[in-house]
Amino acid sequence: MADNSPWATDELRALREMTRAFCEKEIAPNIDRFREQHHVDRDLWNKAGEVGLLCMSIPEEYGGGGGTFAHEAVLMEEQSRIADSSWGVSLHNAIVAHYLLAYGSEEQKKQWLPKMATGEVVGAIAMTEPGTGSDLQSVKTKAIKDGDDYVIDGSKTFITNGGQADLIIVVAKTDPNEGAKGISLILVEADREGFSRGRVLDKIGQRGQDTSELNFTGVRVPQSNLLGDAEGLGFIQLMQQLPQERLIIGVTSVSGMEAAVEATVAYTKEREAFGRPVFSFQNTKFKLAECATEAKIARVFVDDCIVKHLKGELDIPTVAMAKWWTSDRAMVVADECLQLFGGYGYMNEYPIARMWADTRVQKIYAGTNEIMKEIIARSL
Repeated sequence: MADNSPWATDELRALREMTRAFCEKEIAPNIDRFREQHHVDRDLWNKAGEVGLLCMSIPEEYGGGGGTFAHEAVLMEEQSRIADSSWGVSLHNAIVAHYLLAYGSEEQKKQWLPKMATGEVVGAIAMTEPGTGSDLQSVKTKAIKDGDDYVIDGSKTFITNGGQADLIIVVAKTDPNEGAKGISLILVEADREGFSRGRVLDKIGQRGQDTSELNFTGVRVPQSNLLGDAEGLGFIQLMQQLPQERLIIGVTSVSGMEAAVEATVAYTKEREAFGRPVFSFQNTKFKLAECATEAKIARVFVDDCIVKHLKGELDIPTVAMAKWWTSDRAMVVADECLQLFGGYGYMNEYPIARMWADTRVQKIYAGTNEIMKEIIARSL
């Protein structure tokens, strides 16, 4: 993986050892069960909090680990290494917590971030609606002032951690007559009257993830639950945070490519056909050489993006390039590797099958790859 990356340090290497042990003990033996029940065990969050794997890039004063995005990347890579997509920890750690850190009031940060760091509270962000997709300016969910409260009505879909979330950042229109300027982000606690969870969605991949529909019917929250200093800042806040979300896709795409190649090399060296290892055939070696090269190029690109991000120098077009290109190539690599498993590659009991199915969505969420190309084109 990334132990030799330019952003690697001795501290991060030690974190990787601990994280790998945690993933192999607490997640790997349970992946099939998580997939069957369509969610991780709730106490996985608490166990992760106990060993310090939650909110690692949040300052210590708010209960976090005081680290950087690099700490989160280590966890993402180790999760990819065991071919798990059930645990929505990257969204909790590197997205939801960072909205609170960047835009929350001091009271909001002290109330929620320490609980997210222990696993007492699981976070989600509710952007997508049944009719909007990537067009966030067209959200229909409304948050209308009534006395000292907001009253929220609307529905959301494709919400990662939706089934277990205790705190949801809701993208809503505080001014339904405006487009982007009418959008605000509002914190909604899951125990509020009028909030309900719909079904856990039946996906072709990431089957252990509790991706859900969420419904808001007359949900009242105090105006102090607004995220930010004023209404109408939501779209700007989303645009400021989406680059890190897209870098997450780059990290998981690369680590998924590396894991697929590693698993396929091992399998083809063990599996025999026509009296010799599958790896000994020229086609196998050439295909794996191509896949290893794709993974290496993607690794160098994403490592450079991480270094720039840690310095605050990663620009929006570059991270859009990383998101679309790595997710696209990850699907190519997963498909080539699955082919080399033959019929067994189509069986869910083999990790390569899960990798293939899980990888497909990387081209869709955090902004479709078509949207990424539009962003890149605007910079040319």
